Amino acid sequence: MIHIDHVTIRAGDFHLENASLSVPTGSYAVLMGRTGSGKTSLLETVAGLKPIVSGRIFLGDRDVTACTPAERHIGYVPQDGALFGHMNVREHLAFALKIRKAAPSHIAQRIEHLAGMLEIEPLLSRSIHGLSGGEKQRVALGRALSFYPKILLLDEPLSALDEPTRRQMHTLLNHVKEETGVTTLHVTHQMFDVEHLADCIFRLDDGKIVRDALPG
Repeated sequence: MIHIDHVTIRAGDFHLENASLSVPTGSYAVLMGRTGSGKTSLLETVAGLKPIVSGRIFLGDRDVTACTPAERHIGYVPQDGALFGHMNVREHLAFALKIRKAAPSHIAQRIEHLAGMLEIEPLLSRSIHGLSGGEKQRVALGRALSFYPKILLLDEPLSALDEPTRRQMHTLLNHVKEETGVTTLHVTHQMFDVEHLADCIFRLDDGKIVRDALPG
């Protein structure tokens, strides 16, 4: 579960006052809104990357308002993927596990599992340079999932992809949801993503969050 409880954010000219949102455990929620409406700021607040003025944030049954990003146990894919130029694909998938001092045998098994699930086995030894947009998004997603997070945050993960690749990523994200059961909050402005992915929809407009009905 992701529960944002009457949270206020202020950053420069941007402000979000007394906002609340609840994503049920295991659900795939999509947050929509115009460019500049604060979608990314809200996602960064949940991740612990942006401070709040007031309110509380719960992940599962934990109040994480005062927790660091690492303590929140969140998988986060920023809009640009934030991949490391000096690492190959295998090293990206191993990164979070090495930081957590996982056993080498466990890291190897996890990489093998993720590469199979994300269909990137042939890419493991390759540098990220030269990968397609869809391949980079798969690697970024694998890195975010590597340490078994309970929560997954996705910031416009499909915005730069062409339509065929976007369709492939829809299939992949639905597969990830079914296999992992991770609670997901996905920021987008594309109804196409909503139609293929969302269990629930929220809209951020004029500093307020409202829940929308599913299309169809």
